[in-house]
Amino acid sequence: MKILVFLILGVFGANGNSSGGSIRPKNVNIGALFTYNSVIGRSAMPAILAAVEDVNSDTTILKNTKLNLIMQDTNCSGFVGTIEAMQLMGREVVAAIGPQSSGIAHVISHVVNELHVPLLSFGATDPTLSALQYPYFLRTTTSDYFQMYAIADLVSYFGWRKVVAIFVDDDYGRNGISILGDALVKKRAKISYKAAFTPRGPESDIDNLLVGVNLLESRVFIVHVNPDSGLNIFSTAKRLGMMSASYVWIATDWLPSLLHSSYRIEPNTADLIQGVIALRHHTPDSDLKTRFSSKWESLKNKEIIKFNSYALYAYDSVWLLAQALDVLFNSIDAITFSVDPRLRDMNESVLHLQSLRIFDQGPKLLQILTSTNFTGVTGQIQFDSEKNLIHPAYDILNIGGSGSRRLGYWSNYSGLSIVPPDTLYINPPNTSASRQNLYSAIWLGETTKMPKGWVFPNNGKALRIAVPYRVSFLDVVTKDKGPLGVKGYCIDVFESAVALLPYAVPHQYILYGDGQRPPSYNNLVSEVAENPFMDSGLVVVAPVKQTKSSPWAFLKPYSWQMWGVTGIFFLFVGAVVCILEYRTNTEFRGSPRQQLITIFWFSFSTMFFKHRVKTCNNLLQEFKDTLISNSDPIGVQEGSFAYTYLRDELSIAESRLRVLKTQDDYVNALQGGGVAAIVSELPYA
Repeated sequence: MKILVFLILGVFGANGNSSGGSIRPKNVNIGALFTYNSVIGRSAMPAILAAVEDVNSDTTILKNTKLNLIMQDTNCSGFVGTIEAMQLMGREVVAAIGPQSSGIAHVISHVVNELHVPLLSFGATDPTLSALQYPYFLRTTTSDYFQMYAIADLVSYFGWRKVVAIFVDDDYGRNGISILGDALVKKRAKISYKAAFTPRGPESDIDNLLVGVNLLESRVFIVHVNPDSGLNIFSTAKRLGMMSASYVWIATDWLPSLLHSSYRIEPNTADLIQGVIALRHHTPDSDLKTRFSSKWESLKNKEIIKFNSYALYAYDSVWLLAQALDVLFNSIDAITFSVDPRLRDMNESVLHLQSLRIFDQGPKLLQILTSTNFTGVTGQIQFDSEKNLIHPAYDILNIGGSGSRRLGYWSNYSGLSIVPPDTLYINPPNTSASRQNLYSAIWLGETTKMPKGWVFPNNGKALRIAVPYRVSFLDVVTKDKGPLGVKGYCIDVFESAVALLPYAVPHQYILYGDGQRPPSYNNLVSEVAENPFMDSGLVVVAPVKQTKSSPWAFLKPYSWQMWGVTGIFFLFVGAVVCILEYRTNTEFRGSPRQQLITIFWFSFSTMFFKHRVKTCNNLLQEFKDTLISNSDPIGVQEGSFAYTYLRDELSIAESRLRVLKTQDDYVNALQGGGVAAIVSELPYA
């Protein structure tokens, strides 16, 4: 009898494991690590329990082996989570589901690497949890690497160039935003300011942080925080008036995770986030997902009525492990654990590290896990060479009313699309700009007009624009009693151009002149260059507009004194560019009298009109052959730069120049034969 008992122990081992492939262990320990009382944990716990129950009742997998689940509460603490993980590893688990925290995952990944225990995390999305550094860490959800590239594509799609990142200052927050910065640079955009706050810090920290970012130029805020405290950001922003039109708020998947863990959005919560754009893990519709949703209604041990995407990933994680163990048991004789030689000399430690043992079959199980391919409730479960799930995708949501509407999808396969990415996988990948498309959003303030994403900073100085205080040609520009202080055609053109900008430009008009006579443009430009206007950041002289009504036109490069980073822009906005067209006029060629010659000045004209240089040269030659070569008088508007241009550039004697002040002077000079021609700017002409 003693010999028989010895033989039985020798065959099955002390832990009851079989030495033959045909006889499997009756039970196998698996662990689960997450924070029970959290948005993710309250969804993950019933999902994990349901998955274990489903596996144990399924006769087609693991056969006579049952999964023995050991759960540990990490209590939303890096220290407690590490201790709990160490205790779990001392229970001879073959794998662990979790953790949900990226910070805890960083710490315990070192432990599982040492003990060869695969860690299947359904919630740790930090991109720096790489397969190279942590070979036994296997992410069974989508890495934030892809989410940040999705946000960068969104920013580029809407034409914004600067964003403010608001994030929790831990591994999850910092590393995600770091990837976002890299992704934005590739789209010629950037993070203009990184606003980090301490995890579980006082609300006053958030208040101070938002007051600071509200002084910045950018009005596009990316919020990457934890779901348990994220709404504090929006409630504070609401109180500070930052949840109104012109603001853009984009939340990562934490917000849908919070909202979809509730049966409905509470009115107070809904009021906070109207118009917010959010990303949610995309899980394709399927019969498996529908059955899971139906099963959820009858699940025990659940504190919430609805579930978020992390519940689905947790459920699939258990099934992934079960399928891998099924394959493993067909190829090994027994499950065994060995003493770690590095811990052998620590038997007297009060930490009892001698209970930590190496899982001998861990490397083989890990290899099976990474090569498994099956369809779960989240879709296809398969890993690429870097141990990321293939086909990462997100739903783009627009929060509104008591729920949300889907604007479209993002995937690394097709970019932004209104077509579900699952239907596009049969086609070649295409992320070209022409294929990017989303439905229209309803933004903060219940408007469909896309926010510009930029405002002049509250602590910045308004743009000061020098405007000639005219006494003639008042339709062009003059003083006014209205809000702007000036009015006229040039002002209308400038205001219309500024309104087309993708951001606001606060500005004020400064009248130049005494209102008794037209001021000199040359003096104005000289004073702009020399006087303290420069301390305002930028000075712009009111522009003139070119039209096509004149039979003759010349391009004359003219230099503006410009300061500030936006100076170049105003060279383009300040003048409306039109193609100059020379139309043959035989009557004009025969008699220069009673004809109007116009000169249009525009900086950088040769850059845009190289193809017109020959025509302009021909026109200039005709001008020289007619008016310049003879002694006929030429009319010039008082105060116009044309006076010095004719005198200094074309060497016309001042005795030939006749200064004209009003519209009547123009008419009388032409009709009465006082001038052979008038050189003027088109708005006045």
